[in-house]
Amino acid sequence: MSAALLAELRDSPLTLGERVPGASNVTVLARTGEGTRCVYKPRAGERELWDFPSGTLAEREVATFEMDLALGWNLVPPTVIRADGPLGPGMCQLYVEAVGEPPVALMPQGNVPAGWCVAASGDGYVLMHRDSVELRRMVLLDAITANTDRKGGHLLPVVGTGVFGIDHGVTFSVEDKLRTVLWGFAGQEIGGSEQADLEALLEHWPSAAEPIAGLLSAAEVDAARERLTALVTLKVFPLPQPGWPRLPWPVM
Repeated sequence: MSAALLAELRDSPLTLGERVPGASNVTVLARTGEGTRCVYKPRAGERELWDFPSGTLAEREVATFEMDLALGWNLVPPTVIRADGPLGPGMCQLYVEAVGEPPVALMPQGNVPAGWCVAASGDGYVLMHRDSVELRRMVLLDAITANTDRKGGHLLPVVGTGVFGIDHGVTFSVEDKLRTVLWGFAGQEIGGSEQADLEALLEHWPSAAEPIAGLLSAAEVDAARERLTALVTLKVFPLPQPGWPRLPWPVM
């Protein structure tokens, strides 16, 4: 990821293409003046939410990218705030083409294939996901950012680079409201390299958190640090919160 690419996404003129169907907020495919494909989400197209301040979803998307960047995990496509755009200020993110088998599946109950984990089951179906380094790291990133909407469709397989996560507008709540399809690791011990990365991030806080300080409230930044501290201390993957739905809807 280069500074030049971030500058291009931030400043280059955008030519709009088609709107992404089914997106809960206005999401438009676009190209920069240099021809790079990207996704543009204008702030004016964000729908009102009862549990997040209005007009803050773009900042949360960028904050998630910055947190991933601080961890060095390359799970989130380059994402920036655009001060202007064809439809006003908003978020701009490098477009990622999904290639390969999706890492999450909803299947009739039966044998779970080797290399897959069960996230949930019921009504004759099993929600499962792959057991991979990228998905383990995605769970930890989602735990730090309190992602309330990790659907299967928000995980894009990419040949040669594993998995990218997208759609991070409902993150960094002060409350722990993790909702994800990746519960197959719940309660497991965090691996050595991931544990080391988490410890390094905590050690370099607050300097590592400076990029998100201007995007979130002070309380939201403090809450992220508390969640990171809990992961470092307990050394296990998060468990579902009592009294809070564990799965997003729809799951895919």
